[in-house]
Amino acid sequence: MEYRVLILGSGGREYAIGLHLLKDSRIKTLFFAPGNGATQRLGQNMDFKNSDELIKKIQEKDINFVIVGAENFIADGISDDLRLAGIKVFAPSKEAGRLESSKAFMKDFVTRYNIPTARYIQTDELDSAKAFLQTLKPPYVIKADGLCAGKGVVITEEITEAFKTVESFLSGEAFGQSGKRVVIEEFMDGFELSVFAICDGEDFILLPACQDHKRLLDGDMGPNTGGMGAYAPSPLCDEKLIEKIKTHLIAPTLAGMKKEDNAFCGVLFAGVMVRELDNELEPYLLEYNVRFGDPECEVLMPLLKTPLIDICEAVLNGELSKLKVEFYDKSAMAVVAATKEYPYNKPVAQKITFKDYDGSLGHFVFAGVENKEGGLFASGGRVLLSVGVAKDLKTAHDNAYKLLESVEFEGMHYRNDIGYRALK
Repeated sequence: MEYRVLILGSGGREYAIGLHLLKDSRIKTLFFAPGNGATQRLGQNMDFKNSDELIKKIQEKDINFVIVGAENFIADGISDDLRLAGIKVFAPSKEAGRLESSKAFMKDFVTRYNIPTARYIQTDELDSAKAFLQTLKPPYVIKADGLCAGKGVVITEEITEAFKTVESFLSGEAFGQSGKRVVIEEFMDGFELSVFAICDGEDFILLPACQDHKRLLDGDMGPNTGGMGAYAPSPLCDEKLIEKIKTHLIAPTLAGMKKEDNAFCGVLFAGVMVRELDNELEPYLLEYNVRFGDPECEVLMPLLKTPLIDICEAVLNGELSKLKVEFYDKSAMAVVAATKEYPYNKPVAQKITFKDYDGSLGHFVFAGVENKEGGLFASGGRVLLSVGVAKDLKTAHDNAYKLLESVEFEGMHYRNDIGYRALK
């Protein structure tokens, strides 16, 4: 079968999915909606105002498969609208997507099914939030309930700052409607993993465990961001820990969703905190997302040997258990190059220049870029990712940073310590 595939989204994640798909000879044409300034080098970009217009364009262009990259399309119910129109779409339903679109829903759900997670409160009342904060020890974790493009989490050591954060969320000042209900959690010590399960409602397969670096600055300092880099597979995650993640987190989640007549089909992304308790590593759920992570997707796609389109078809047909999913015996590391204004302000577009580079080291993935005057301009916060791929993690790290030396734009900022926990 030949495929004409539409990828919904505009970031590095969607670009990385496109790069992977183009290795498959059955993929005849790629479309991106809305895409970015570089995705149009992989396929065709298109805009749409609503589901009806999108469905009409899909039909006009004979698109026969849709992969949803960005979470807002799931939260808005576009994946449901496409399915109702008879279009093949790889994404969970809007209702199942509440595992990401509402942190309050997610925390209540996992509590119902005894899935290990931090002690918490979810509330829209300032007095209740402040009272709960005073029962906790610092640091304090405050999350906006709704979608905030990866920026709706604040961690602070100061109780007065925690109070101010809650007030700015609940008032709508910080994130509008998305922040008018908050989740406040007990802080957990340990190390974080990003674990992705491809699910067909009944069965699931795990992709190699990743580690993402959320903080802006070296040493995990500075504000939270959408992610400044990632690597996979993580040597911090052994088979014993993987089995615990499967049995304690993923399996009961799928069983619970099915029990509530809301079977989960698509990518279930678990943000996991690994804690050492009684000399044992134990996984706790931080959050769920319902799509590939960004920047994790950029390091997973180069490791995926089985064509992604085959995995998507198996999910849609409920036949994931029949598919043998294989990965390359390699490591990948992605380093994000961001603008100097990120994550605070939108930048003034700056021309990106490239020197000669060795393509055997890896490749670039483009995110916040515009295509104008015949070149690429840095126009978003996270501009591009340098992805190093190699037999081992140390070489993948060296390749990613070597590759990054061949690109520059005014105000370019990146972390110098991606993967430091695994490499030290």
